[in-house]
Amino acid sequence: MNTLPADRMRELYGRWSDLWRGDFSHAHEILAPDFVVHQARPDGSDSGAIRGPARMLPEIEQTMAAFGDIAITVDVGPIVEGDLIAARWTMRARYTGGLDEATAPVGTAIVFSGHDILRVCGGMFVEYWTCTDVLAGLTQLGAVSGPNGPARR
Repeated sequence: MNTLPADRMRELYGRWSDLWRGDFSHAHEILAPDFVVHQARPDGSDSGAIRGPARMLPEIEQTMAAFGDIAITVDVGPIVEGDLIAARWTMRARYTGGLDEATAPVGTAIVFSGHDILRVCGGMFVEYWTCTDVLAGLTQLGAVSGPNGPARR
């Protein structure tokens, strides 16, 4: 069970948010070596197969490679309950290219949201449950069909 006070948990979540802004300098201080991600993967792969910073940092780098001018706002939370911290966030960015199925031009602005739930133990994140509206982002990039018909091709 977490023994950190709520304000320290919120501070830790702020450092988590820094990772998504490209500051990896403290990743090994906040992500436990056995940090595990629980995530539905579009390709069906096991989201928990790789653990620790080696699991998370490449995913963040991949996001940063496809988008520029990234701004992430926390819309709800962070909410602390015991050893868990949760937040709803929105990411605004510009497409920089590189996604195979995208038909949107480079520079296209996109907006999508998601939720994070993280478990803390020993002052580090040990588990991460994420639910991101990837479909909204891919629809805006013309990579999948959206509510207004098929993607542009």
